[in-house]
Amino acid sequence: MTTQTAASPSVFSKAPAAAEVGMLDDSTTLDQSTEQEVLDTVMGSTEETLVKPQFDVLRRVATNGNNNKEFRSVPIPPHRMTPLKKEWLKIYSPLVEHLKLQVRMNIKRKSVELRTCKETIDTGALQKGADFVRAFSLGFEIADAMALIRLDDLFMETFETKDVRTLHGDNLSRAIGRIVGKDGRTRHAIENASRTRLVVADRKIHILGGFANIRIARDAVCSLILGASPGKVYTKLRTIASRQKERF
Repeated sequence: MTTQTAASPSVFSKAPAAAEVGMLDDSTTLDQSTEQEVLDTVMGSTEETLVKPQFDVLRRVATNGNNNKEFRSVPIPPHRMTPLKKEWLKIYSPLVEHLKLQVRMNIKRKSVELRTCKETIDTGALQKGADFVRAFSLGFEIADAMALIRLDDLFMETFETKDVRTLHGDNLSRAIGRIVGKDGRTRHAIENASRTRLVVADRKIHILGGFANIRIARDAVCSLILGASPGKVYTKLRTIASRQKERF
């Protein structure tokens, strides 16, 4: 009797364990179904189609209305006022015809004033026009400055000889002579090799071109200021020009 009573509890103890496992499986299935129902109610059913929101078209002309006119004044050096008066028609035409800006020359303040109007469509037209006028004021030709209006990846950089090395008197004049070269040959070689435009105005050097091309021209000019011979600069420029031809 003692053996039967001892064995019976062990049998009954195993049965609830199996039942509990079955109950756990049912609960997990119920939890998954309820979780799916919650997701369907929150996120929406998969059968429902998502509708895109529709917004009104934002026009650039609307930002340049009568109340939001932008104004820019570009100062002109005194020695560039005479060339500005002579070439005013060539400067005025692209600003009005291509960029649709209002332009006037202020002789008293020695500046060129630009303003947007209703016909101005491009939001960057005012900045392009200011860069174009500034390039002419620094000494670049109009044909070269026109590239700032037509292209977006052109920049201007200005630095002085004292930023590289402090020079005075004859040393400064010799450094400028090395940059320009005889009859401008060194300057033209730098421009052709780096595909930039270079203006030497006393102690200031202005470079117009792409970002990578400006770096090539700046390195050549800096090496000439530091005293490198033009022959060494020529060889470096030739290697750079040959590499650029291989790329393209």
